[in-house]
Amino acid sequence: MMDRDRRSCIATASAMYAIRSMGIAIAMSGSIGIQADEFQPSEPPSKAAPEIDFARQVQPILAKRCFACHGPDKAEGGLKFVDQESAYAETDSGEHAIVPGDIEASVMIARITTDDEYEKMPPEGDPVTSEEVEILKSWIASGAAWRNHWAFEPMKDPQPPVVADAVWNKNPIDAFVFDSLAHAGLSPNFPADRHDLIRRACYDLTGLPPTAAQVQAFVTDDDPLAFERLVDELLESPQYGQRWGRHWLDLVRYAETNSFERDNPKPNAWKYRDYVIDAFNNDKPYDQFVREQLAGDELANVTKESLIATGYYRLGIWDDEPADPLQARFDEIDDIITTTSQAFLGLTINCARCHDHKIDPIPQTDYYSMVAFLADVTSYATRSDGTSNNQIDVTGNEANRGHQQCDTDLQQIQAKMLEIEQIGIAKMSGPDQRATEGKPRARQKILNKNLKECLDADQWETYQELIVSRDAVQQRRKSLPPRETVMGLARCDATPDQTFVLFRGNPHSPADPVEPAYPAIFGDAPPVLPPVAESAKSAGRRRVLAEWMTRDDNRLTARVMANRLWQFHFGRGIVRSSNNFGQLGTPPTHPLLLDWLAQRLIDGDWKLKSMHRLIMTSRVYQMSSASTDEGQSVDPDNNLFWRFDPRRLSAEEVRDSILAANGSLNVELGGPSFYPRMSAEVLAGQSRPGSGWGDSTEDQLNRRSVYIHVKRSLLTPLLTAFDFPDPDLTCEERFTTLQPGQALSLLNSDFVQEQSDILAGSIGADEWKTNADNEEIVRRTVRAVLQRESSADEIAAGGRLIVELQEKHELSRDRAVGLYCLSVMNWNEFLFVD
Repeated sequence: MMDRDRRSCIATASAMYAIRSMGIAIAMSGSIGIQADEFQPSEPPSKAAPEIDFARQVQPILAKRCFACHGPDKAEGGLKFVDQESAYAETDSGEHAIVPGDIEASVMIARITTDDEYEKMPPEGDPVTSEEVEILKSWIASGAAWRNHWAFEPMKDPQPPVVADAVWNKNPIDAFVFDSLAHAGLSPNFPADRHDLIRRACYDLTGLPPTAAQVQAFVTDDDPLAFERLVDELLESPQYGQRWGRHWLDLVRYAETNSFERDNPKPNAWKYRDYVIDAFNNDKPYDQFVREQLAGDELANVTKESLIATGYYRLGIWDDEPADPLQARFDEIDDIITTTSQAFLGLTINCARCHDHKIDPIPQTDYYSMVAFLADVTSYATRSDGTSNNQIDVTGNEANRGHQQCDTDLQQIQAKMLEIEQIGIAKMSGPDQRATEGKPRARQKILNKNLKECLDADQWETYQELIVSRDAVQQRRKSLPPRETVMGLARCDATPDQTFVLFRGNPHSPADPVEPAYPAIFGDAPPVLPPVAESAKSAGRRRVLAEWMTRDDNRLTARVMANRLWQFHFGRGIVRSSNNFGQLGTPPTHPLLLDWLAQRLIDGDWKLKSMHRLIMTSRVYQMSSASTDEGQSVDPDNNLFWRFDPRRLSAEEVRDSILAANGSLNVELGGPSFYPRMSAEVLAGQSRPGSGWGDSTEDQLNRRSVYIHVKRSLLTPLLTAFDFPDPDLTCEERFTTLQPGQALSLLNSDFVQEQSDILAGSIGADEWKTNADNEEIVRRTVRAVLQRESSADEIAAGGRLIVELQEKHELSRDRAVGLYCLSVMNWNEFLFVD
């Protein structure tokens, strides 16, 4: 278990100190479905002589230390480290930076180890570390074998290794991890106890804690398949989509407003959120999920669901009053390219907007070829029309025909009314005429006052008949089913203008023309674009891009998603930089395992639930999070997964767990977002205090946090304290901090104070009125919050705290019990998953 004595700043006196000190370490015993003696590995072999892996060890050093001067964009001294031929070539000085097999003749080694400040490389920034020097020396001495960057090579379909311990061969994931541990001379950790395991699984798949009854049933279930059955139950829970949908919303920078000063709302953005949650719950194949978001309006079978999916393009920030409209338009496109390339492909194509990529072999033409693919995507809106580009009418055919007929009839009636109005206005005084040219309300006021006097009897009678007809059409519309709109690509440009490379990214300086093309690193044939019919509503290019991206032989899409699945189960990916698989990204710790998982994703028809089962039923996932001296000595960062990394709850998990503990959590699925109550001080932080923030009903306020309205200029303070991401940019992984604002929020915020009182009521504190009842209060509170029974020490300490709050601090019993409940929600055991 993690240390439960984490220190935090608090804003109260001795009573609050007593509350905070209740973080008592609890050690639970037990076993998992896999027997503990079966889990013990055989004696690992002695460490083998280390082999230098170019892609994982050497290339990152070259990219990080050398590319600024000797990379794709520069070749100072005639030297580039971008490919084997350039790196081994003779430099302008007649020397060779790298001579395979000869360290002394390799000038690079001399330049990075010299003490001469005029000779030392790199000339600026951090020097090459001694460890990196040794890696480079060993690589050169062994022949300086050069390979292309691992992520730019086609995927392999490796066979799992056969390891010495037979039980670690049952799940291929275990075999891959055990093999890497054995080569490092490490053993995997012992199994987690059953209390920790069910809590881990429930939070990972649903973002919610198990109930005390669920824990008890699982702990006492001796069926070897109990954990597999638990995983299946959690995957079928509607809360699974709410938890895993939030991961995706981080990646696509989900928010419901436009940002900038006015930060106006994006109508129907919540329907995209619900689409994502439903996609996970229904186990929509990931390749279909990708195609619907990138080209849902261009598919062979366009549905309401696929149109909602195109809301992906409308999630970014939008400036409704830009100083340079053309620059703002290209910034909007860049935001889409940044998110698309990083979230789907793990590539930073956006770095090639103004020049060739400084690190990866991505020329500037690749960036603008991607722009060409997306050229039919219109801007989110215009200043004069905030909805036509982004709101799609998805009303049913019969109702839609009725609404369209009403629209036609109204247009004809209003045109005739306008004609008569203009006849009358022409006879009015100058001031009145000018007033009718202003706002509609001012115009109508003048017409009501003066129009009859300026028309003859026949004109006035005709005008009155038109009013009756207009009212009849409006009444007819009310009898129809209401129109339904969704946010997405409502309007595209089927014949977009030619795309050009922009000199240094300046939209006012177009250079060479480009056509849609796949990034050069893939080496694929040019795309075949469909002909555009006269009646086409889009260019058809995005479907070509989406189909290429989801091909089984695309070397990145499946790898990136398999890595994300691993990341959200283990706290970090096999590739830690999950949005950047390029040369400055973090190399994979288990490259063969990553490719094996990616192939299993493809072979399983891109279904995600089967991947969850595969990962969670592995011994690697079920290991204890406890630290060992051996592991900390050899692999302190746990790169080899010798234990399970404990983690702090996410922002949404903290809030939802508080509501779950007191029984008030509303797990209703879908629908418009709700607005948590905000203090006046928080609302005052906007340019227009309180603008755009609604007032939700009591039953809505306790919904899951994924349904909170995400206003870019007014994020929920409790969530931001626990590292809710900036929705302006794609977020590959949330920061996990431990800082005073979290303790202050959990102790002093109105929300948590209210919920602690509700918790006291939910455990029946009203029935336990005397200090003799404190033991039962403690038992019930710990059971509700931590889903386990209390220890004797906890019962004694909890009783003392309640008494001290009443006698020393002169609080009422109800308040004292509420503060005790508050204290338990501040224990580290509540905030961390082991």
